[in-house]
Amino acid sequence: MWKSDTDINQVVELRVKPNVYFGFGAINKIEDIAQDLKKKGIDKVLVVSGRNAYKSSGAWAVIEKAFKSNSIEYTNYAEVTPNPTADAVDAAAKQGKEFGAKAVMGIGGGSPIDAAKSAAIILANEGVTARDLYEFKFIPEKAVPIIAINLTHGTGTETNRFAVVTIPETHYKPAIAYDCIYPSYSIDDPALMMGLSPEQTIYVSIDAVNHSVEAATTKVASPLSITAAKECIELVAKYLPKINENPNDKEARYFLLYASVLGGVSFDNGLLHFTHALEHPLSGVKPKLSHGLGLAMILPAVIKYIYPAKAKTIATLFHTIIPELKGTPDEAEYAAKKVEAWLQSVGITKKLSDEGFSENDIDTLVDLTFETPSLAGLISIAPVEGTKEVVKAIFTESLHPYNK
Repeated sequence: MWKSDTDINQVVELRVKPNVYFGFGAINKIEDIAQDLKKKGIDKVLVVSGRNAYKSSGAWAVIEKAFKSNSIEYTNYAEVTPNPTADAVDAAAKQGKEFGAKAVMGIGGGSPIDAAKSAAIILANEGVTARDLYEFKFIPEKAVPIIAINLTHGTGTETNRFAVVTIPETHYKPAIAYDCIYPSYSIDDPALMMGLSPEQTIYVSIDAVNHSVEAATTKVASPLSITAAKECIELVAKYLPKINENPNDKEARYFLLYASVLGGVSFDNGLLHFTHALEHPLSGVKPKLSHGLGLAMILPAVIKYIYPAKAKTIATLFHTIIPELKGTPDEAEYAAKKVEAWLQSVGITKKLSDEGFSENDIDTLVDLTFETPSLAGLISIAPVEGTKEVVKAIFTESLHPYNK
């Protein structure tokens, strides 16, 4: 059905950029990567990570061995937290500069990898700070090489040119997108993700779903962004319940990771709109809020408001979950309730009010959505006009569940 929503006279850009090593055992490709780095004269690396997962996942033992066998020195900035700040990026970059790092490795989910991408720009451009980047005072054309070792199946950042960092004093959480921060090498090994908690597993998987819904329905969506999105959502619908039942299901973990890759490729091509633009103020205000949960809480309302403009596409995306959809505009509220019911069935029952937000916060969230650098650009490519009234309605209707 989605083909009916496609303008065949619109010229689109199809991006398939990074080299991603994918599958069980992919972490062992770090030896090949280390050899290639050494051949290129890269013998010092800044490693950017959180405090624990890079070791507890088993990734670091393999990486450290490869570094030692190829005489590559490293310094580890291991202080990245969820929703990383500009200050953390500057601290990591300072540590890398003092060490003389010629490349940056990010190990973790979206937060460490995005921080690593940002630090890679600063290392290659003298006098630049993270705030310069995320307040768009500086537009980079170069970065040192980036190696992404992904530890979650949701971010997609290992496949694309995006990064997100929070500016804490303003609660701004802007996104950047530059060709120079495509990773030179990426590793997606599901074995590194077998220890994800049930809650993390759900949230990161729904992040991939949101990437897909948005990338398939922007004004710049392409056949590639839509077909990748469709497969992503079908895989999550099939395998997330399986992994909820058995966290050690290797096949389910493999295909959830593949779904995440497809989601990352999808939004590298189709970009994003409402759900991410509205979630960033939520976790900008409450940094401890999981990004995936924030997205999940507002997705049903976003579906309701964009469905009339992209009914056939959304019906196609959710065919496995809501097979009765016909792809007609009058189904908008029904589709929203069904998406919310599906989210509840996989373990996401919270709404904004459960996370401490109230009607008194709505105007602040709306203002942040339009004031935060880059977010207005996302809203501008939504399939319906992104007025303040629409944004306010989405936030308001996300305070409480449709299905009571």
